[in-house]
Amino acid sequence: MTESGPMGDGAARIGDGTRAVRAGLPEPVKHEPTLPGPVFAAHFHLPGDPTGGYAYGRDDNPTWTHLEHAIGELEAPDSAADVETLVFGSGMAAISAVLFSQLRAGDAVVLPDDGYQVLPLVREQLTAYGIEVRTAPTGGDAQLDVLDGAKLLWIETPSNPGLDVCDVRRLADAAHARGALVAVDNTLATPLGQRPLELGADFAVASGTKMLTGHGDILLGYVACRDAELTASVRNWRKIVGAIPGPMEAWLAHRSLATLQLRADRQNANALALAKALRDRAEVSGLRYPGLPDDPSYKIAAQQMRRFGCVVSFTLPTRARAERFLEALRLVDDATSFGGVRSTAERRRRWGGDAVSEGFIRFSAGAEDPADLVADVLRALDESAGTAD
Repeated sequence: MTESGPMGDGAARIGDGTRAVRAGLPEPVKHEPTLPGPVFAAHFHLPGDPTGGYAYGRDDNPTWTHLEHAIGELEAPDSAADVETLVFGSGMAAISAVLFSQLRAGDAVVLPDDGYQVLPLVREQLTAYGIEVRTAPTGGDAQLDVLDGAKLLWIETPSNPGLDVCDVRRLADAAHARGALVAVDNTLATPLGQRPLELGADFAVASGTKMLTGHGDILLGYVACRDAELTASVRNWRKIVGAIPGPMEAWLAHRSLATLQLRADRQNANALALAKALRDRAEVSGLRYPGLPDDPSYKIAAQQMRRFGCVVSFTLPTRARAERFLEALRLVDDATSFGGVRSTAERRRRWGGDAVSEGFIRFSAGAEDPADLVADVLRALDESAGTAD
């Protein structure tokens, strides 16, 4: 449950920037910091009956509490008091907590077949536990076709790295009508771009490593949920496996939330500017960005998203051309992950696991000046051209 905090009862009516700056802060106390520092404690004073409050560092921590309240306010600003958020040591820890706390041998789960590249490893583990795994593409709401009898529907929209979008409300309504739970991976969109709980999902799950914190210096994940019983089962899984964040990471994440709206607006604008510039390049194919009006995902994305994200994907003719392009970039780091204030790009096929061509590029727009970033990309495309392509 979220605390009222210094924003008071009108919090649901304020803007994204104001909410991000003040989310999760405790009531002001004279001579105390606005955001209390990290609490480093394995155990807490606990005389007598061990109920209520903080007891042991694997169960809870005051620094987590502030961050969890903050994320809850972002995920569900109109009903934050009804949402409970749990933070984890990584995005995969959060994903695993939902899947393995809700599924049992004999259950069926529906996953996207074009989602995050670690999902195939998750599928192997689920299958080993006797859980039936069905997959379908994100685009066209294709997961509807394999939903009957499933216990859980896992949605990733926009998908990573292909950037397809599905209709969350339609899928959630269909899943609930069939008795299935719904979890949405909201990593790419962030709560400022999309609010899965408001679209009918039971769980909003994300890696806080990416745009949520935005500096590429911490690993973090979270699960937000309205149902107390479901939340308790996820919390119990976190306790059993010990998939907890350190207090310093939690504090850094909360500090970083204050600039989320500023970063998201700049990075989304940069992504759109870059996508528009790439449309005119003959060597670029398969360009995808949900914010482009001519993108196949735009219609659905515009209905359910408030910001379209910082990731642009496209394909260059060959692996060699893609590698020359990445090497020619000056303002963009060749690195994995996405969502940071410094632009990154990578040839995604190098990892395996994604059904993409050798020249496929996943580009994460940072917070550089738009003209500088676009100019650097276009120059790198020019310099990487070669007769071998």
